[in-house]
Amino acid sequence: MNLRNRLTLGIGVLFVLILLLGFQSVRSVRQLSVASKDILADNYNSVHYVEEMLRSLDRLSQDSSSRDVLINSLTLQQQNITEVNEKEVTSALTRKIDALTDSVSIAQIQAIRDDLYRIMELNMNSIRAKSSDMESRAEGAVQWLTILSALCILLAVIFLFRFPAVILRPIDKLKQGITQIANHNYDERLDFGNNKEFSAVAASFNDMACKLSEYRRSSLDRLMTEKKRIEAIVNSLHEPIIGLDSERNILFMNDEAFSILNLKRGNIIGRKAAEIALHNDLLRRLIREVYAEHDDHEHEPLKIYADNKESYFQMDNFPLYINPVGETRQQFVGNLIILNNVTKYKELDSAKTNFIATVSHEMKTPISSILMSLQLLGDSRLGSLNEEQTQLLGSIRESSDRLLNITGELLNLTQVESGKLTIKPKIVKPIELIEYAIKATQVLAERFLCFVEVEYPEKISKLFVDNEKIAWVITNLLSNAIHHSPENSRIIIGASQHDRHVDIYVQDFGHGIDPRYHKSIFERYFRVPGTKVQGSGLGLAISKEFVEAHGGTISIESGIGKGCRFTVSIPV
Repeated sequence: MNLRNRLTLGIGVLFVLILLLGFQSVRSVRQLSVASKDILADNYNSVHYVEEMLRSLDRLSQDSSSRDVLINSLTLQQQNITEVNEKEVTSALTRKIDALTDSVSIAQIQAIRDDLYRIMELNMNSIRAKSSDMESRAEGAVQWLTILSALCILLAVIFLFRFPAVILRPIDKLKQGITQIANHNYDERLDFGNNKEFSAVAASFNDMACKLSEYRRSSLDRLMTEKKRIEAIVNSLHEPIIGLDSERNILFMNDEAFSILNLKRGNIIGRKAAEIALHNDLLRRLIREVYAEHDDHEHEPLKIYADNKESYFQMDNFPLYINPVGETRQQFVGNLIILNNVTKYKELDSAKTNFIATVSHEMKTPISSILMSLQLLGDSRLGSLNEEQTQLLGSIRESSDRLLNITGELLNLTQVESGKLTIKPKIVKPIELIEYAIKATQVLAERFLCFVEVEYPEKISKLFVDNEKIAWVITNLLSNAIHHSPENSRIIIGASQHDRHVDIYVQDFGHGIDPRYHKSIFERYFRVPGTKVQGSGLGLAISKEFVEAHGGTISIESGIGKGCRFTVSIPV
């Protein structure tokens, strides 16, 4: 039986049960109504006529019109004879009433009254009999309705529990088959027997599963081919590449990675990277960098002995994410580690650093000679200079001072880049650093008409720093503040202590720096766009290196039109 016939049968059975129960209920109610009507029509009227005749008989001697009422009621009773013996009694009553004269005796009235009571008794007995019959019919109707209701409830319960299972059984079977397909079990097949509707579904499902199985086999072949192709591409690259899955198991390594890590092919693939790293220092370092993937600090290149020389490799760690089929949320699937060989760039950088150091060092001697010659030219003992010569001499001296400052910055930069930055710390008071910076920039402040104010607390801890380098940093900050301040403006330099750190700050009230450049200004050779003050763009970068070499930090608070506040924070 197909699904449509089953649904039709089930709904038809329920409809027949409801129809049968309703028909029996209407039939029973109608029978009770007819029985009740018979009682009223047949017997109740007779009792009413008898009561009227009794009342008329009681008033017969007093009211002449009572005889007419008595005769009319008798006539109605003659027309409403329904019970056995009621006709004979009524006939006898008629004869006695017809025999009444104007003088009525008590015996006549008593005889008539006896007949009336007998008629009433016959009808009352009939009423009681019919009431008992109606009660029997009502009990029978209740019994039939109870039986039919119980039968309907029983069939409905059976239908409720069995019919959905019959309907849903093929659907559940189809759902199980779909689940097996979703779990990549493409050998699953469905069979619904003689069920015509689901037979077509089963045929389509089995055809789909067969095609999926074939597609899977062909896809695996293509995937293996693509895997081999990708492995060939990865092995052809000169950069060492390592792939890890989400559990930090090694998925693949190219030949360069095996060579750099000094590992042999074998059972490396598929093993835990941490397990292999126990016996490989370089891999251990790489894995440590992977676990520190959220660290924003820029790591130095790795020094590795490769190609029969010391080589430098920059590690790049790329977390890999995919969107699973049918989902929008990304899922982490592993890491890709690439070691970029930066040896030639490192060599070029070292050559550049050595060149800058050599040139800067060689330039200091002629610059010093120029400054000495300028000083001699300015001596009045060698002769006086006119106004134009004096201005030219001042311009040469200013350019020489700027060139000397740039040369000094380049020498400091070469110390930082070459890793030869040496710190010679000693105990120093913060006020000493501030006073040094003020004296060093006094002439500059007077030339730009700037007023330097000092804010210094009564109690502050001493610092254990290289006073020359920190003093250079403070002087550079103060010099920048003077250059970027308008005439007749004030500059605040001071110090404060917070817990175990001493802050030395320089604040000006100039144009200020856009917040989007706050990080870039500490990069080498960077100059804020639109600035008119000349400079090398190295001062803040070198200051940052000097301060961080002491375990401190340098920061800026600024906005356009709000001036700048540079703060050097150094641990006590």
